[in-house]
Amino acid sequence: MPPALIIFDCDGVLVDSEPLANRVLAEALADLGLHLTLEETMQQFVGRSVSACEAHIAALTGRPVPAGFTPDWQARTLAAFRAGLEPVPGVRAALDALPYPRCVASSSNPERIALALSLTGLTDYFDGRLFSATQVARSKPAPDLFLFAAHTLGAAPERCVVVEDSRFGAQAGVAAGMRVLGYAPHDSGAALAEAGAVVFADMAELPRLVAGT
Repeated sequence: MPPALIIFDCDGVLVDSEPLANRVLAEALADLGLHLTLEETMQQFVGRSVSACEAHIAALTGRPVPAGFTPDWQARTLAAFRAGLEPVPGVRAALDALPYPRCVASSSNPERIALALSLTGLTDYFDGRLFSATQVARSKPAPDLFLFAAHTLGAAPERCVVVEDSRFGAQAGVAAGMRVLGYAPHDSGAALAEAGAVVFADMAELPRLVAGT
């Protein structure tokens, strides 16, 4: 039976934003006296919502996040996007080859999702079907966002395919009862596989994997 809905994460799956966004975050954390490498930042924050990131930062520093930190961090991230954001290699061809309903379900806020898709020329692929963690009570790794997207678009969870690049996202998809494909172009994808995803490294593989062949 073909998928009823393909649910795409945005950052790291559709747009090549993770290095840009996490470099900005590492710099912002250094301003708080928290010095993490880019790799450490990506391991700890990729796939998390802003509120979850704030909670983790507070736990690491032992104090509440300063009032102006998040607006400044978000503004610096969007500026970095405007200066150099690109689509994930091969994602346009993959989208063109997928004849199934699709949407975006991201831990990012709606402004960031919309800007990222606009800057990379991917907006029209999703026809306004954009879902954000700000719309649900619990962010990834809870299944709320994926279940909300599926319910809104009338798709049974067991007939949905999630495309993710983070362990939090993969865990959310599995918890939602959906088939999860984990995009890992730069490493073995061990964390994604451990979370229950079928791992792939090239977007050219995506149409075949979605079809289950």
